[in-house]
Amino acid sequence: MLVVMQHGATQAQIDAVCSAITEMGYTPVPMPGEQRTAIGLVGNDREVDGTGIGGMAGVAQVIYVTKPFKQVSREWKAESTTVTIGPGVTFGRDLVVIAGPCSVESEQQILTAARAVRAAGASALRGGAYKPRSSPYSFQGLGADGLKLLALARRETGLPIVTEAMDDEGAQRVAEVADMIQVGARNMQNYSLLRTLGRLGKPVLLKRGMAATITDLLLSAEYILAEGNPHVVLCERGVRGFDAATRNLFDLTAVPLIKGMSHLPVVADPSHGTGVRSLVAPMARAAVAAGADGLIIEVHPTPERALSDGAQSLFPEQFSALMAELRKVAEALGRAVTPSPGTAPVDLG
Repeated sequence: MLVVMQHGATQAQIDAVCSAITEMGYTPVPMPGEQRTAIGLVGNDREVDGTGIGGMAGVAQVIYVTKPFKQVSREWKAESTTVTIGPGVTFGRDLVVIAGPCSVESEQQILTAARAVRAAGASALRGGAYKPRSSPYSFQGLGADGLKLLALARRETGLPIVTEAMDDEGAQRVAEVADMIQVGARNMQNYSLLRTLGRLGKPVLLKRGMAATITDLLLSAEYILAEGNPHVVLCERGVRGFDAATRNLFDLTAVPLIKGMSHLPVVADPSHGTGVRSLVAPMARAAVAAGADGLIIEVHPTPERALSDGAQSLFPEQFSALMAELRKVAEALGRAVTPSPGTAPVDLG
């Protein structure tokens, strides 16, 4: 339930509504706006009778949220949320491009990749220090040493860091380095981890699970917001299909669909969405055209020697060419690509 206060409602009236919600056994969440204040009600898993609150002084309207998720829905908040992960890098405004290798493999590899994606115009650097893999015998990442190398790459390039946390304990370590903590597809429904990230308060990139519905994804985001962290960006990265021609079925319809259902920013991952290097660029262009707020793209200095996901990683020169194309697509839609921190926007005129 959402209580919309009248324009000019006093603080005393707002406090009275909050007290009434508390007396009902629920938690009020005041959300001041430019014109008026709305008060959300959380803590219920079924419809609440708001008749009494609807008649209180200063109340303009009581809206019943019909979705199973609440705080992430556009019924709860009509205005689109923005999430900032570094100076000048904000999801929900211009297009944010996160790029880098799947895994941090060595100092030379991550620094080379970071310099290359920054030179091409990426807004942030991705790289996994901890890697959940399908096989226990596959490369699992460098762990704490990988985090140190990511911190070094940020010092050298100024790029904000996006990297994955796999469990509660690891989330604490990752939060000390990362500007944005990624929740991978395999952990989308790791509710203990989601609660921990909600309490940490760091920006979160939440990837859709391999067999998750859009409602499943939004309910996972609700776990994070319910713990007090509104800084969540959703990611469409493909779901499992029946055709083995691509790694996953890249569900681009999810981008505009989620943006209609939720106020949270939505990014797309054409690297995992396809698993095929030659398909990454066309699907990245399509994602921008579909309205994505950002992209996360795997780029490796030497994909043929990558310890993970080499087949879907772009060569640096391919990524540079793609960035030029993305600027043109964004411009055609009246948008722009967020420049690398510390650089001027590219003039396409």
